[in-house]
Amino acid sequence: MSDAQALIETRALIKAYDMLVVLRKLDLRIERGEFVALLGPNGSGKSTLLRLLCGLTRPTSGTILIGGWELPGEAAAVRAQIGMVSHKSLLYENLTARENLRFFARLYHLPARSVDTHIDDLLKQVGLYRRADSLVRTFSRGMQQRLSIARALLHEPDVLLFDEPYTGLDQDAARTLDDLLLQAHADGHTIIMTTHELERAARLAGRVLILNRGAVGYDAPAHNLTTDQLAIHYADLTGMTASA
Repeated sequence: MSDAQALIETRALIKAYDMLVVLRKLDLRIERGEFVALLGPNGSGKSTLLRLLCGLTRPTSGTILIGGWELPGEAAAVRAQIGMVSHKSLLYENLTARENLRFFARLYHLPARSVDTHIDDLLKQVGLYRRADSLVRTFSRGMQQRLSIARALLHEPDVLLFDEPYTGLDQDAARTLDDLLLQAHADGHTIIMTTHELERAARLAGRVLILNRGAVGYDAPAHNLTTDQLAIHYADLTGMTASA
């Protein structure tokens, strides 16, 4: 890593719930433009880390810096830089796709004069333009996930956080999500994705981290890393197997 300030940095980050310590003095640097896959068994701290990075929960101690802004004190500035996608769509099912994006555009205080054109462009990007005026409750799981990505991209954030985004997707929807992730990375977004799928981590990401018991136990480039090699590292560190 370079000596310049990383886009995302944590220093001695601790998160505990009563007596349960979830993250243990976590030091992490993620440079602008990286695509990082975050692996680890349930309870290793993956989702907790993402919640901390987007300001949804407060650290017990330690430092979090996003683009030079510090959490939790400068949470509003940090949230403006982050788009979040999880296995829960966080969409309003009784609104149309377009209405959902207009609602979130108002929350982000996007300029009204250009927002409709921006929304149309995003709906085209995620392949939902023809269903723009359909109610979200009529959408498949994969279509809802695509709309969630459009929502996350709406305010043009620097950082995209994906928390188990493949949960519940069929193969076709998962392949579509692959393409959207790769395009978002090619467009310059910094991406952190939690997943249990080793094959996707090795294929899509440029860097792989494995959390175990609240600490980083493995951190390596994914370039030339095979799924089998990653599975061996994962099993050695965690004593468990993950889905291929």
